[in-house]
Amino acid sequence: MTTKSGSRNQSVGRKILCKFDPVEFTAQQIADYLGGTVSGNPDAKVNTVSKIEEGKPQTLSFLANPKYAEYIYTTGASVVIVNDDFVPEQLLPPTCTLVKVADAYGSFARLLELYDSMRPSKQGVEQPCFIAGSATTGDDNYIGAFAYIGENAKLGKNVKIYPHAYVGDNVSIGDNTTIYSGVKIYHDCVIGANCTIHSSTVVGADGFGFAPNSEKNYSKVPQIGNVVIEDFVEIGANSCIDRATLGSTIIRKGAKIDNLVQLAHNTEVGGNTVIAAQTGIAGSTKLGANCMLGGQVGVIGHLKIASGTKIAAQSGIQRDTKENDIVQGSPAFDVGTYQKSYVLFRGLPKLDKKLNELEKRIKELEHNK
Repeated sequence: MTTKSGSRNQSVGRKILCKFDPVEFTAQQIADYLGGTVSGNPDAKVNTVSKIEEGKPQTLSFLANPKYAEYIYTTGASVVIVNDDFVPEQLLPPTCTLVKVADAYGSFARLLELYDSMRPSKQGVEQPCFIAGSATTGDDNYIGAFAYIGENAKLGKNVKIYPHAYVGDNVSIGDNTTIYSGVKIYHDCVIGANCTIHSSTVVGADGFGFAPNSEKNYSKVPQIGNVVIEDFVEIGANSCIDRATLGSTIIRKGAKIDNLVQLAHNTEVGGNTVIAAQTGIAGSTKLGANCMLGGQVGVIGHLKIASGTKIAAQSGIQRDTKENDIVQGSPAFDVGTYQKSYVLFRGLPKLDKKLNELEKRIKELEHNK
């Protein structure tokens, strides 16, 4: 049931769900949950997780990257998740039990999700905070101290607003979304359900819109659009999603955005697209679905990045891409051609030396004629 929040600093009480005691699982229970098989002691117990190189008794770890294979022979972890095709080359520690699955990394991620869901959950409203009288909040919400909820804001069920967050006027936030401390969501923006926005990210600040005038300075172009973030989107810390000049800046369902990413006004990020840290996308560029952008990628404005495009780290994109393109470099081009060109580039000093030697020999031959 949705309820009106009431006036400034209304006391709604504070309720924190009780803490869970550590929960133990056996290797067999883990295997059953993941659809895997046990190699070793099925009764081996774990109550927390660890990195394989730092494993301790009663912890669960995993091995997916071959670079870490050496640690499985010395780890103190009680249970390690491995791929089905893993075959030990040495004797494993006698206390180490393996759970073999089709995808060790994906399976461990599932267990981390389960582990995270068992952490204590907060509900209620902490004081002091401000909730506008015209705002509405759903059931089982948490609003932390010093948070601000603006006029006509609408919060769905089980929304979590952590301390010092700002939710502007007319903002809508869907069910089960978490807004961490220090996030700023400007007026009129729309956040979907099951989203996570990490600390100090800004959603809906003005786009970079300025027009040169006759006095050789710049007049601000009002940015009267908004930002629309669809369901199941996660945005890392200290990212900036600018509001549109007109219409909406849009992040489609399932997109994942890393820390320190800049999305300019009227950009669009397609569904299930992932963008790594320090990437900047200029205004009105449209990314299709299932794209992958590495760290420190720069994309100029008004481009169309086709669905399935993969862009290597530190690339500069100055043209449209075709579906499933894989590009690298600045300016970027086909990754295979780039890698071949890079081999030649690295060999330029040797090639220059040879050319100088040949030029010298030619001059000597001409002189001896």
